[in-house]
Amino acid sequence: MEALFEVVVILAIATFGAALARRLGLLAPILLVVLGLALSFLPFFPHVRLDPDLVLVGILPPLLYVAAVNTSVPAFRLNLRPILLLAVGLVIFTAFVVGTVVHLFLPDLPYAICLALGAVVAPPDAVAATAVARRVGLPRRVVTILEGESLVNDATALVLLRVAIVAATASSGGVGVGEVAREVLVAAGGGIVVGLLGVVVFGYLHKLITDPVLDNALSLIVPFAVVYAAEEIHASGVVAVVVTGLGIGHKLPMLMSAASRLQVTAFWRLIQFLLEGLVFLLVGLQLPEVVRDLDEPFGSLVAITAGVLVAVFLARFVWMFPATYLARLVPRVRQRDPAPPVQFPIVIGWAGMRGVVTLAAALGLPLTLADDRPYPRALLIWLAFAVIVATLVGQGATLPWLARRLRLPPDDPVQDALSAAGVQQRASRAALERLDAMADDAPPAVVERLRGLTTSRSNMAWERLGGTDRETPSQAYARLRQEMIDAEREVFRAARDSGQIPEEVLTRAYRDLDLEESLLRQEVAE
Repeated sequence: MEALFEVVVILAIATFGAALARRLGLLAPILLVVLGLALSFLPFFPHVRLDPDLVLVGILPPLLYVAAVNTSVPAFRLNLRPILLLAVGLVIFTAFVVGTVVHLFLPDLPYAICLALGAVVAPPDAVAATAVARRVGLPRRVVTILEGESLVNDATALVLLRVAIVAATASSGGVGVGEVAREVLVAAGGGIVVGLLGVVVFGYLHKLITDPVLDNALSLIVPFAVVYAAEEIHASGVVAVVVTGLGIGHKLPMLMSAASRLQVTAFWRLIQFLLEGLVFLLVGLQLPEVVRDLDEPFGSLVAITAGVLVAVFLARFVWMFPATYLARLVPRVRQRDPAPPVQFPIVIGWAGMRGVVTLAAALGLPLTLADDRPYPRALLIWLAFAVIVATLVGQGATLPWLARRLRLPPDDPVQDALSAAGVQQRASRAALERLDAMADDAPPAVVERLRGLTTSRSNMAWERLGGTDRETPSQAYARLRQEMIDAEREVFRAARDSGQIPEEVLTRAYRDLDLEESLLRQEVAE
């Protein structure tokens, strides 16, 4: 009962912190980490120890899954080269840079465990990248690259971490090239196979199910089932979840009914909101656990912490510019994908926030090395924690300012609206053709009403191309219809209170009005 109460308290604080961040115009991940750090100093606040398995198997899969489902597969495929350069190349480069720096400070520490720390701090966090990039309002391609990187880089880092730990704890003193290749093949290849099977199996089940509640329940099961299946064959659960999420998300319009999609979308928005708030708050609350066993001299601790932070920052920037511009020396690449403005690699280089996966991986470091040899494990965990706090608070807080100063070329809203209007016009034409083909026996009044609805939807798309100084016909319609809906609700409520209608009638009426109001609000927001 006490543990359940603590969970409720932490979720309530995370919700309050996220709401406060919105109220103050701050980035929620940053405020929640700072709030967790502050709460960790209170002696009466419950001590929460983060279980690495809970993060990697319980929290990360649903967050990765919903991020992958919401990722555009065509955009992901179009930006595959920069995504892989960051998610694979940069992770490996950062791991070796940080591992080398740590080995220089601690020459008696085996290089394998130094490399393990490098793998721990190498991948930017999926949750932080998505939350910060979208909140800042970066250009669409930058957001796609950052989200794509964060979906794949955890797999690269965790595979490299697994190999480094095996090398550090092996009694024989190391691992061979064949063992490394086998580990990578099983982890990556096995994860892709399990992920594709997940697309086939769960896609079929989604198509078979017609009840929105069951569809919702199945969507919650998917990421955990895929991770469990991947872990059973020692493959990468991260890769499996991402592949399944991309496949299911791409086919979602053909797999679920409209009612299921609406309910699943609302459900996952809540899950994502709660889990994101929870993980960032938990990161801050780990401070007592992280510093408990530290026994390094203060000067040495400051020096090695500063060295690792500088290595993490510089490694990303050193990698970004050659990875962005050297490939354009190849004529085919340059013709297909012209070089972006210099602001793009700068802002992507600064958006390297680390998060809960880094901390979970650090807490999963072995207790001893080969032959039960002790090592400064607490120091390595502290270094990982310092990287998380410094990147989240330092880079995350300054990213909006940097984006404004760089004046990144924004996406063209006029071009977006023009494209949308053109497609909507073709869709309206197809809808009217289908209506003409099917309306032989329908009452003329119904046919005319449907024609008017289709024409209104098409006109609304073209209205978005106009200025915002005057109220458009669609906005006027939404404003007046909202007032009418409010009046209808009041009549139904009064009738229920006076006993003229039962509660069930009120519930059905409110459901219909709520759906119409949601559609109105969405159309006005767009």
